[in-house]
Amino acid sequence: MLLDHLGAGRGTATAAVVPVPRLVPDAVAVAPAAARPAGARRWAGRYAAALVAGEVAAAATASAAVLLAHSAELTAGSPLLWAAGALPLSWPLLLLGTGAHDERVFGTGSEEYRRVARAGFLLLALASLVSYVGQLELSRALVLVAVPALTAVTLLVRLGARWQLRRLRARGRCTKRVVVVGRGGAVAELVTRLRRERAAGLEVVAACVTPESRARVADALGVPVGGLDDVAETAARLGADTIAVTSASETAAEYLRRLSWQLEGTGVELLVAPGLIEVAGPRLHIRPFEGLPLLSVEQPRFEGWQRVVKGGLDRVAAALAIVLVAPVLLAIAAAVKLTSPGPLLYRQERVGVNGRSFTMYKFRSMVVDADRQVDALRTQNISDGLLFKVRADPRVTPVGRLLRRLSLDELPQLLNVLGGTMSLVGPRPPLPSEVARYDSSVHRRLLVKPGLTGLWQVSGRSDLPWEEAVRLDLRYVENWSLTMDLLILVRTVRAVLGRSGAY
Repeated sequence: MLLDHLGAGRGTATAAVVPVPRLVPDAVAVAPAAARPAGARRWAGRYAAALVAGEVAAAATASAAVLLAHSAELTAGSPLLWAAGALPLSWPLLLLGTGAHDERVFGTGSEEYRRVARAGFLLLALASLVSYVGQLELSRALVLVAVPALTAVTLLVRLGARWQLRRLRARGRCTKRVVVVGRGGAVAELVTRLRRERAAGLEVVAACVTPESRARVADALGVPVGGLDDVAETAARLGADTIAVTSASETAAEYLRRLSWQLEGTGVELLVAPGLIEVAGPRLHIRPFEGLPLLSVEQPRFEGWQRVVKGGLDRVAAALAIVLVAPVLLAIAAAVKLTSPGPLLYRQERVGVNGRSFTMYKFRSMVVDADRQVDALRTQNISDGLLFKVRADPRVTPVGRLLRRLSLDELPQLLNVLGGTMSLVGPRPPLPSEVARYDSSVHRRLLVKPGLTGLWQVSGRSDLPWEEAVRLDLRYVENWSLTMDLLILVRTVRAVLGRSGAY
């Protein structure tokens, strides 16, 4: 594979320590960036180089297609010839200028795609401006077809590269070495999340906590543990390239200021958890007030033009999907009907947006009297929350087990999406009995329509503990965007093919 070699150069040697002036109280000797193991960051250069190669190839292909379409009109001094020739060079440079090659956007989040789209818009605007101001006879195919197509192809290349990078990170390659700092409980929680979300590429190599928490954290996490005054020294000794600080009183402003000074010139990245657990980047902004920077948290928006667009796209996509998968629906219907007695569809009352009840449809995957057997299976329930989950549920039919593995039993929910009671992407649709036991924070799941898929679907499905499933749903509710929906839909395909957590 194109990116398989990226993680091969991970350095494991201990960094040398050189003396530095004690510029601030409690400063420690820290190895400069040049003395650190180069392998830990070498993968990013290789990854970027692979992306540039793909971008140049895509731009060259677009240029060749345009020139071929106008081959009969070209002359040696034709503006179109020069413009097409400059495209393979200008496209990677524009991507570099918009920050699309920044290591921080590789592998996670939607910012990488936004920067690629921004570069495509700039290229389109630049080509139009040059054509208009210079009165050049540039082909409309170049401006209106080749540039948008090049942007779309680049996004697909980035998507494929990200899948490969996430696969490598799942194997412990292409990661950053992280020292987590803070109070014991907060450190343990952050480390647990980082280890669960391995695609983020953050490998915890040590922790620095308050004295009373050292033994407990060392036993729980299985990594070297130091004190809050040992952070820079620990990072240098272990060759860490990132320090993640949790929000706690011990990691307040003065401590962070001193720590940032100690890390100057080392190349070590400093990350700070803001303490706003489910508020992601799009709602967090730094606003300066007379030289005092404050963190501004925007309120979540549950209405507006984006919601209208989402509703329209949901219904159009559902209608198209029903038409396209009609043969599959008929085949599944025949299999369910012929292999077990009972109705074709399973209808169940669920709670939707703003607490309104609706009937959700699924292909029946269990025996007819499955609901009456719940009490007999209570002892086999593996859920740690409000859900009822049995890993090898005897009520599931043979055909139903296959449908669940591939999530095909949920296809009739396209009818719910078409009818407006569900969305393609959203929180898991809860049962009325679950909602009756919700607390005020979990009730926020009902501020948006439930989804056929969601963050819970692409992050483990039934394998997730209750608190994690709730956290993912709340993250979606608080930070929803059309871009997030698109990314979740793409990740759903991989989750369904992987079949993890489906039973």
